[in-house]
Amino acid sequence: MKSLNEDIKSGQFKSVYLLYGEETYLKKQYKDRMTKAVVSDGDTMNYAYYEGKGINPAEIIDLAETMPFFAKRRLVVVENSGFFKNATPEMADYIKAMPDTVCILFIENEVDKRGKMYKAVKDKGRIVEMGRQDEKTLLYWIAGNVKREGRQIKESTARYLVSKTGTDMENLEKELEKLFSYTLGQNEITAADIDDICTTQISNKIFDMIEAVAAKKQRLALNYYYDLLALKEPPMRILYLLTRQFKLLLEVKDLMGRGNDKSQIAKTAKLHPFVAGKYMQQSRTFTKAELRNIMEEAANMEEMVKTGRLNDVMSVEIFIVKFSA
Repeated sequence: MKSLNEDIKSGQFKSVYLLYGEETYLKKQYKDRMTKAVVSDGDTMNYAYYEGKGINPAEIIDLAETMPFFAKRRLVVVENSGFFKNATPEMADYIKAMPDTVCILFIENEVDKRGKMYKAVKDKGRIVEMGRQDEKTLLYWIAGNVKREGRQIKESTARYLVSKTGTDMENLEKELEKLFSYTLGQNEITAADIDDICTTQISNKIFDMIEAVAAKKQRLALNYYYDLLALKEPPMRILYLLTRQFKLLLEVKDLMGRGNDKSQIAKTAKLHPFVAGKYMQQSRTFTKAELRNIMEEAANMEEMVKTGRLNDVMSVEIFIVKFSA
């Protein structure tokens, strides 16, 4: 990412770029920055945007071969094309001999690093992975946003915001905007402000519910369930999310047993490092046998609902009561 920032700052661009990864916010930010840096504001003649599957590579190649109109280069942005998951040999071959009068910016969620496209971009241009940011980076980013608004926030409060709203930067930005509006006239953003205005992610409510189950706090676990029902969450979706969380806990527990550290667990289980730490802590409250038993019971409950032997709302309630007793 440092090299990409240097390119934008200097105005010395490669012919082709690939931005990929899970962090949608960062990809959007850098797409906008690249666009402003490569083509003049409002220059629609030298800018083209393609999105989604089914893009014809030949069309992009024809456009790339067209000389820019009274400008140094043309910018072509190609987003979520799937070119880096499926074989696109004609595009890969073209990248190797691209003219300097065009800059192609590919933006993808997933890529195949063994594919021709990835290797072609790596040889000719620049590849930047934009994955989930670690907790330290997120806290620094939150602090920067708060400071620009002329406010203050304690590190513990920023940490609480992340735990409540999740680690997705796009969602965090929206929650920060709500906080800035809600706290007009205040110097400091507090945890109480976060509770008042920010939306708790459903996955976090599920996590809290599991924590209550582990602590045998039956009433609290049921209250979390009733809160989710009040938010119009279907009982079977709640059961699915519970099962998925318990499955992740079992995976994390198994990885811990093999001596993996937090970063290794986060990578293997595809979790944000901040979230992986929480799972590691929570997994210690269950044995492997308990987790397997819970998942088997969840499968039984789902079967009983599907065959009409049990009401969906009641099934999840029984499930929670049984394991929090």
